[in-house]
Amino acid sequence: MPLIALTGGIASGKSTIARRLAELGAVVVDADQIVRDVQAPGSAVLARIEDVFGADVIDAGGALDRAALGAKVFGDPEQLARLNAIVHPAVRAESQRRFEEAASAGPETVVVYDVPLLVEARVDDPWDLILVAHAPADERRRRLVELRGMAEQAAQERIDAQVSDERRLAIADEVIETAGSLEETIRQTDALWERIRSS
Repeated sequence: MPLIALTGGIASGKSTIARRLAELGAVVVDADQIVRDVQAPGSAVLARIEDVFGADVIDAGGALDRAALGAKVFGDPEQLARLNAIVHPAVRAESQRRFEEAASAGPETVVVYDVPLLVEARVDDPWDLILVAHAPADERRRRLVELRGMAEQAAQERIDAQVSDERRLAIADEVIETAGSLEETIRQTDALWERIRSS
């Protein structure tokens, strides 16, 4: 079972590549969805977050108030490290469970782990391939402003809060350049899929 890590900075086109790989037959495991699942109301992870960060990070419905939690950890490396120590082990365990579940479909199954924080948290895992979606920071900032309605400064802060493009590209086995048209991104993804299937 080939196990591929797909990563990229915010607004890099990573989700477009993940969707295309799923259309082609890959099983895509979404790290962001796992984070939401392990922090669901009633979960041990959410209870621990409340213990550490206070009841004000839980909304009236008993769910995580992401904005309130973000305000406490964004820009504070020590607080962010405390949060990661709670969340990352649970995400790792659940992602492994989902990889194994996907593998039960047969050895030909291609599993793609769509993971924004690969460099920060999972780079040393035994991936068969690390795939990086890449667009220059200026292009990603433009997308955040024009397509997601962010203020210019907020967009830049989000980009700056992530690891650099250089660090991401340094771990890549394959890079899909996404600054061009959607068709060009799809073409590169299709070509990569053919290489994976024929290897």
